[in-house]
Amino acid sequence: MSPTLILSLIAGYFVVLIIISILTSRKATSESFFIANRNAPWYMVAFAMIGTSLSGVTFISIPGMVATQSWSYMAVVLGYIVGYLVIGTVLMPLYYRLRLVSIYTYLEQRFGFWSYKTGAFFFLLSRAVGAAFRLFLVAGVLQLAVFDGLGVPFAVTVTISILLIYLYTFRGGLKTILWTDTFQTMAMLLCVGVSIYLMADELNLGFAGLVKTVKESAMSQIYFSDPKDDKFFWKQFASGAFITIVMTGLDQDMMQKNLSCRSLPDAQKNMFWFTLAIVIVNVFFLSLGVLLYQFAAAKGIALPTDAVTGKVIGDNVFPLLATNHFSLFAGIVFILGIIAVTYASADSALTALTTSFCVDMLDIKQHDEAKQKRLRHLTHFGFSLVLIVIILIFRAINDQSVITAVFKAAGYTYGPLLGLYSFGLFTGRGVHDRLVPFVCVAAPLITWFINANSKAWWGYEFGFEILMLNGLITFLGLLAVSRPREVAAELNPAL
Repeated sequence: MSPTLILSLIAGYFVVLIIISILTSRKATSESFFIANRNAPWYMVAFAMIGTSLSGVTFISIPGMVATQSWSYMAVVLGYIVGYLVIGTVLMPLYYRLRLVSIYTYLEQRFGFWSYKTGAFFFLLSRAVGAAFRLFLVAGVLQLAVFDGLGVPFAVTVTISILLIYLYTFRGGLKTILWTDTFQTMAMLLCVGVSIYLMADELNLGFAGLVKTVKESAMSQIYFSDPKDDKFFWKQFASGAFITIVMTGLDQDMMQKNLSCRSLPDAQKNMFWFTLAIVIVNVFFLSLGVLLYQFAAAKGIALPTDAVTGKVIGDNVFPLLATNHFSLFAGIVFILGIIAVTYASADSALTALTTSFCVDMLDIKQHDEAKQKRLRHLTHFGFSLVLIVIILIFRAINDQSVITAVFKAAGYTYGPLLGLYSFGLFTGRGVHDRLVPFVCVAAPLITWFINANSKAWWGYEFGFEILMLNGLITFLGLLAVSRPREVAAELNPAL
């Protein structure tokens, strides 16, 4: 596939996004930027959330990891169901009752100023890191497929990518993103469907044969019974539940869309239908992974391997096959799919970062609409620059699977949020508010130390469940600095 063709696809794709932005951002206000005027149809939110929640990480890494991890990731996905049920029945009613724009405002009402700022800070850190990883992935694919051949430096690729996101989101915010993410989710699902269909056709598999091939493959094993195995089913299942609660229910990015629904019942319908959809979509991604390796084996295609370990580099399998061994049409669909799924995640993250910083750090509502607009634009541009810097740092140090890196980062940065909300929801105690930042910084450090030594101490290696450990340590730290709520209220009359 020629670089000129790929550049034309990218240009055409962004023209569509900018047209959508122009049409949806007319008369945009802070209310429409932050929560789409609380008037979004629930089914549109549910569909748009698919693209936001998956990202380029799922698109490339999940299919690529089946050779080494089989379908063990499906245990995580099944855990998602529990997590989404908790979000829909516990967190959403709370957020709608308080009519929040930023979900971290709850922490101020429950604990106080410093707890509030700490929670918002950890979200900003977590989401900036996560969004940067996702953009790093797609920028690397585009660099390999297009820009290396044209002599364009990686830094230029990244800068252009993020500035294009800024261009179509800075006016309309969430109101625009609900439409662009709907379009991008359609493009992503089209890519997965076309890829599966074309590989099945090449392998002479009908629908029944396709299902049989995936089912009988050694790579489709879901249940692993060894508790010390990082693929242990129940460890993965529990991790999936907590990852969902934290990375969706306690994440401004994902909940911002849910808060744009017209009512709590609409938001709950959105969440429950989205749960069903996300499970099905992940089944397709894992099936795609099995077929990719089957296709490569049948065609005698040498897969990319690590020069040191000799292991297949899973993140490179789908891009390699799609751009070099599939038909031109399939290659075009792949490029559109990877762009769609990554930008659907990144544009939403950039808007959420802007929202949280404006609401939680700048207290933007105290200003008139004209000043709010200026602050929004400056913040939006500022976070665009932050993402560029983080991605360039990742380019220099990345040495592991992107999917693992994202969840490891989430384990350390989302853990304090899990501890804060758990303590607030499930205890009646107040806290010494000024000590909360110290607890939330200490917990990830203690978690990191335990994780670094757990194999030597107990023969146990942590995986995604590091998030639960981090949250537990935060919870215990908050308990240590807690006091009866009436005492805390006397010290902090705002509670």
